[in-house]
Amino acid sequence: MSDELVLYTNPMSRGRIARWMLEEVGAPYRAEILGFGPPMKGAYKAVNPMGKVPALKHGDMVVTECAAICAYLADAFPQAGLAPEPGSKLRGPYYRWLFFGAGPTEAAVSNKALGFEVPADRARMIGYGSFTDVMDTLEQAVTAGEYLLGDRFSAADVYLGSQILWGLQFGSIEKRPAFDAYGKRISGRPAALRADEIDDALIAEQQKQA
Repeated sequence: MSDELVLYTNPMSRGRIARWMLEEVGAPYRAEILGFGPPMKGAYKAVNPMGKVPALKHGDMVVTECAAICAYLADAFPQAGLAPEPGSKLRGPYYRWLFFGAGPTEAAVSNKALGFEVPADRARMIGYGSFTDVMDTLEQAVTAGEYLLGDRFSAADVYLGSQILWGLQFGSIEKRPAFDAYGKRISGRPAALRADEIDDALIAEQQKQA
């Protein structure tokens, strides 16, 4: 596709995940930086009715939700090699970890950060079971190989890996040696470093203007 890529984001948001994915893809894109509050709740809601970032516009197509953006870009730019071929043996695990990040990990970490503990006798009512279940599953995932798909880096590492990195930084994910080692493996990628440099510079500029 030759249509313009536009990322709607804020450097202090989950938009950092989408920017990292765009840097991995390597396709040219333009970023629209939105402030929190009114800027996201006004005309921008025509792009994303939720009034949240990130959102990705590719020509006339709009994609929201970080996992969906990562999956979309991986399929739209297959030359980047960030998704296994449909029908391959790695396609199932690829989907598994993308959705594990968007479902159990997101919910468990958010609830933990808000101080909500699932009562033991109600754990079966919650999709993720317990916070410990999620942490143990994540630990198994990042120790089975160099990346979530073994020796192959994918969009699943961008998405779920970002959640692990943020969780370690802000204390919402347990500090386990396996998470630290995995985080170091993925955060040193050239695309991740470029994305961080861009967003960190935007944060510094915003702070100057405040």
